Amino acid sequence: MSNAVIKRDVNNKFWDEELETMPHAKLEELQLERLKEMIKFAYENAPYYKRSFDEAGVKPEDIKSLDDLAKFPFITKITQRETQGKGSFLGELCAVPEEDVIFISTSSGSTGVPTMSPFTKEDFDEFQNTESRWFWQVGMRPNDRYVHALNFSLYVGGPDVIGAQNLGALCIWGGTLPSERLLFVLKTYQPTVIWTSPSYAWQLGEKAKKAGIDPKTDLNIKKIIVAGELGGSIPATRKAIEDLWGAELYDFYGLSDIFGACAAHCEYHDGLHICEDQIYVETVDIHTGEILPPGETGELVYTTLRKKARPLIRFRTGDIGRIDRTPCKCGRTHGRIYINGRKDDMFIVSAVNVFPSDIEAVIRDLDGITGEYLIRIFEKDLTCKYAVEIEKNSDNPETDEEVANKTSAALKARIGVKPAKVIVHPDGGLGTRSEHKSKRIIDERTLTYNI
Repeated sequence: MSNAVIKRDVNNKFWDEELETMPHAKLEELQLERLKEMIKFAYENAPYYKRSFDEAGVKPEDIKSLDDLAKFPFITKITQRETQGKGSFLGELCAVPEEDVIFISTSSGSTGVPTMSPFTKEDFDEFQNTESRWFWQVGMRPNDRYVHALNFSLYVGGPDVIGAQNLGALCIWGGTLPSERLLFVLKTYQPTVIWTSPSYAWQLGEKAKKAGIDPKTDLNIKKIIVAGELGGSIPATRKAIEDLWGAELYDFYGLSDIFGACAAHCEYHDGLHICEDQIYVETVDIHTGEILPPGETGELVYTTLRKKARPLIRFRTGDIGRIDRTPCKCGRTHGRIYINGRKDDMFIVSAVNVFPSDIEAVIRDLDGITGEYLIRIFEKDLTCKYAVEIEKNSDNPETDEEVANKTSAALKARIGVKPAKVIVHPDGGLGTRSEHKSKRIIDERTLTYNI
């Protein structure tokens, strides 16, 4: 596929109707065909998989059904780090020579050493065609003006702007412009679609208001795409941002290990359709690795079906969620994923699993506070506790104690366990506002916790 603009009937809601509405039985046939090819390709071309499969006593010929994938070993981020740079620049998971690689991105390194994600030309083109599918799915059309307000520096989401260009939208490569400059772009060029993080979408709208710009009337944003944080799929956060901007918000999900956006909301905002033609999804028990039925919550495991530069076979993502393969009202048949949070971020208080996304859902839904928050996880009497810090609106007449008590009660009602304390700051006192991702969790524990 070239990078030329791809023409579509603007009135057709589907980018690739045959693929997106394929009966699931036929989709599984396509997945099995691609899985057989990928397992064979990885075994024959990636040194790690040859060694790993041999040690596990499995071979490509063992794949006769999708269920047979369970016979093969998992890989993790640790696998990526341990094999990166080993044997070659791109490492033992790479299945093509370096001269076939035309692009690499890297992870943020937030959970360890940054890992590279290489792409062949074919990988990259299929990646961008998938991005075009998501943009079309949320309603972007060639007459839209689009601001891509994502980091371009080694970030896998940066090149996604090409997917918008491929469908013919007018694209403005905003990148990590300072807020004042980005607001100038939004006011001067009147774009209709923007993509950024949930926290920055909120903060940019607030900064606009403080600068005398009403996002609803002075700007022309109709659709906001967010990714990188969980807020876009938290109803209270989504509503807060939509009310601020007078625009519709869509959540995208991706990971540097595969490519930019791998899943996206449709118009019903009920889970994120994942590209099952590109990724085979399993859900496993976080402790045993046992495969769970669709619909049950566990750790999401992905196997790439097309990416040749660095195939990922049974990659344990660390994301806790579920997949729903029942029909969606939009007509698309690809499964929808629901993400609860990261296994790394989940903590247990009084035998209750707590995800930061649950805390955010409460904070964003409370009146009288700004929506900014910080979670501190700590130990007391050899048990795990958590505290929440929030900001009170400057016009809130309640006392700090009243705000803290109200917040604590709401958290107890939603999560099942109340915080050890709630600390109330004045508006702007937390310092959590960021141009892009905001740091929300401080883990002060010193004991080792296995969850």
